[in-house]
Amino acid sequence: MSERARLVMFLAGGAGLAALLGWALAGLPAFGAFNGAYALLINHVVVAQRAATDAVTAVNFDYRGLDTFGEEFILFTSVIGLAVLLREQRGEHTGPSAQTSDEHRFQGSSQALRGLTLALIGPIVVLALYLDSHGALTPGGGFQGGVVGAAALLMVFLGGGYMMMRRVSPHGMVELAEASGAAGYGLVGLGGLVFAGVFFKNFLGGGTPGQLVSAGTIPFSSMAVGLEVTGAFVLLWTEFLDQALMVSGE
Repeated sequence: MSERARLVMFLAGGAGLAALLGWALAGLPAFGAFNGAYALLINHVVVAQRAATDAVTAVNFDYRGLDTFGEEFILFTSVIGLAVLLREQRGEHTGPSAQTSDEHRFQGSSQALRGLTLALIGPIVVLALYLDSHGALTPGGGFQGGVVGAAALLMVFLGGGYMMMRRVSPHGMVELAEASGAAGYGLVGLGGLVFAGVFFKNFLGGGTPGQLVSAGTIPFSSMAVGLEVTGAFVLLWTEFLDQALMVSGE
């Protein structure tokens, strides 16, 4: 397909998308209007029904767990698609600096920056695990905790160089983490189908609201999504950084 034909297709698709977005924006409620009957209902029943004190996480991983399953796989498939596109292509090879150097740092990085970023890795990992595991109790959950967990490996890159990041998070392990998280969340839904006859049914006992071991399957869903999101973002970053180290072959 010629460049002109691609441009025409892009303009036609862009015009259609702009029209749909304009139509959607025109139908939004007036500024300040609140149509939250569903939210008010959830606030009244979530503790009694699910023993969860964070209604947002309960909605994400229970009341509309199937929708979240689709959202999770949007992230999963988009990252996998990007990884396929950015993988080493014919006529490209890893740049000489990446082959011969153990460190590949940002220009101007210092030992002070390296020490600070490496010192932050442990607290960031703890914070990520806290957000993943306490999503049913306090604001947080797997999506937020997953991004924070990925930031810990980004600290490795900022402080210790990309080559070190590649050693502590090889592609195979990162891909396994992303796939395991996505599969784990699917297995929680399948457990509801097996033990309660409904896909993503919360089939475990609720427990005592406010306690860590409570809210049934919600913490398991949150932890699985956290693992998947961490793997997805780390894979995304490493693919872009790998591409930055590629040079076109002659």
